[in-house]
Amino acid sequence: MKVSVCTPDIDPCPVWSHSCSLEDLAAPYAIDPAVGTGLDLGPGWTRRWTARWKTERAEVICPVRELAGVPAIASVPVRGFAWRAGQRHRPGLQYLLATGRMHGFESLAERNLLLALDFIGTLTEVLSQPFKLTFTTAAGNEDHTPDFLVLLPETALLIDVRPAHLVKNKDLVKFAATEQAAAAVGWHYLVAAGWRRQVLTGLNALSARRRPMSDRLGLQGELLDLVREHPRRFGELVEETSLPAVARAHAVHLLWHGRLAMDLALPLDDAAWIYPVGRP
Repeated sequence: MKVSVCTPDIDPCPVWSHSCSLEDLAAPYAIDPAVGTGLDLGPGWTRRWTARWKTERAEVICPVRELAGVPAIASVPVRGFAWRAGQRHRPGLQYLLATGRMHGFESLAERNLLLALDFIGTLTEVLSQPFKLTFTTAAGNEDHTPDFLVLLPETALLIDVRPAHLVKNKDLVKFAATEQAAAAVGWHYLVAAGWRRQVLTGLNALSARRRPMSDRLGLQGELLDLVREHPRRFGELVEETSLPAVARAHAVHLLWHGRLAMDLALPLDDAAWIYPVGRP
């Protein structure tokens, strides 16, 4: 059974760049509760279902009920990232400012997810291919490896990345099982099946200036002062600085780091409105 994913052509609400969450940016795949009826969720299921983690020296297998107690930081991906001629997916490594290191991805869709996580910036760690979940259905045992485990200050988020048109019936059972496992230990779960309109284009544009920048001319201060007076369109804002050509790069840098705000549901161009943070 397949269910539809919400991909509206027109977003009725703004997506404020300085305060958005992943749920604001991604279009989640809604899992029909009926999909989970074939899962073995009888008494003691959290002891029967297991998760296999991998470390540099050994494998660790734990029941699902102990997922939150595993020292995840010491783990490595349970599945390697392979490159070969003729493969249809595009693996690679993505650097995250939020963690200060490279993270593996298995497709361009996963790379986009990592970029969005870095933009949000509230995470403490991201683990690719964190563990293999073994669960039980009426037909027997099945396995699934979630794409990412995102560690947050007070909880965690399990994520699978699958474009909506690629989701198959067999995937839905795995997604439902992963959702149950996450809920058993107080984690959240999300299947990222797409993006809200304009979001990816905006994130890619902002990411070009996410690295630290030297501001010897004080242009960032000029930009912040100008917007503090009243919101301005992007083109107007940079033109009012002492060096517009350079101020463009600094304005994008401030937007990425949440010191200026814009609506990510709209294109980032000279007509885009730029706001002071906290007063859109």
